[in-house]
Amino acid sequence: MANVVVSLFSLVLLCMAAGAQGRKTLRLGHQWLTSYPVIDDDVDGICKTMVETQGYTCEEHKVTTQDGYILSLQRMPAGRSGKKADKPPVLLQHGIFSDASTWLVNSPDESLGFILADNGYDVWLANVRGTKYSNGHKSLDTNDQAYWDWSWDELADYDLSAFVQYVYNYTGQTMHYAGHSLGTLMALAALSQGEGLNMLRSASLLCPIAHMNQISSLVTKIAADTFIANDLYWLGIREFNPNGRGGAASNFVENICNKLNLNCSNLISLVTGPNCCLNSSMTDVSSEPTATKNLIHLSQMIKTGKIAKYDYGDEGDNMKHYGQAVPPLYDMAAIPNEFPLFVTYGGQDLLSDVNDVQVLLNDLQHHDGNKLVVLFQEDYAHLDFVRAVNANKIIYDPIIAFYKAN
Repeated sequence: MANVVVSLFSLVLLCMAAGAQGRKTLRLGHQWLTSYPVIDDDVDGICKTMVETQGYTCEEHKVTTQDGYILSLQRMPAGRSGKKADKPPVLLQHGIFSDASTWLVNSPDESLGFILADNGYDVWLANVRGTKYSNGHKSLDTNDQAYWDWSWDELADYDLSAFVQYVYNYTGQTMHYAGHSLGTLMALAALSQGEGLNMLRSASLLCPIAHMNQISSLVTKIAADTFIANDLYWLGIREFNPNGRGGAASNFVENICNKLNLNCSNLISLVTGPNCCLNSSMTDVSSEPTATKNLIHLSQMIKTGKIAKYDYGDEGDNMKHYGQAVPPLYDMAAIPNEFPLFVTYGGQDLLSDVNDVQVLLNDLQHHDGNKLVVLFQEDYAHLDFVRAVNANKIIYDPIIAFYKAN
């Protein structure tokens, strides 16, 4: 049964799953970060393999977080025509088990990264720690258990902070933000703590992940209820790679279909909901590693319904990390009412459940009316927001209109 749940967890969170140079130091919330612009020429990187092949200019950048992780950023400074961006930067943040390719997998006319560049925006594509292009560290190797000692708390506190400041340092401009799935939780957590507000113009949240206890995916509930990630963690498995240990991804079909008697005729729909409008030729799903601790943290949210920092399961450990016996909560109502937010979600999404999104919107009920845009798409499920062939008109055009207004 353990192998079944490992496989469940693998696919469940797969989709949860987007001027001034020289050294600068700026205050970002409570942290002081120092960033050096670094451009490299990775022949196997996203620029060479996904962007330049489509006729776009692309730059590979590196940024180091305050806790030592070396992350990659790709920049698209011009549209396909070659015309240099004349609008503000946009930082795109992917979700869990993915990377920046999330925003580029469809054709240039259907992918948000390309569409923004063609509309004159300076596009920056972020890759969080542990993914293929962001697996460096100042002192640790990915084979070290300490490398994987993080959850989405650190993604919000360190990775997002580093990305935002780097783009601000490099361009000298405040930026728009767009996140999908876990990329929305990173932004919500940071914004609720006042992080990055002086460098961000707005945030677009595609399939927001915040409150999660009403999640309607059966396999997601099974994975969270059994809490298998916690068992893996204490067994010493700190890196969770869907294509690695245990053959979780390769055994998924056999384990679930045979042992749980579920209808597995459409595996993607089983987890994300029935996506209406995916490109039939784009059937691959990115499978980047994440930390087992990150999965534990998400399981805690599903089980408790709370948006809180990681619970170490022991009052003493929590006291050591937080100065209190229970983890602090992230207060969504603390996001400044005047900060522009664009929230879009789908009626068929089994991960960013409609009822959970309504709880988030209730948290934001006092947000300034002209600073909160909500777009509901009844027939969309989780992957449609980044892969649907018609998302350019249904979702991306409204996002661009929102950016122009802010």
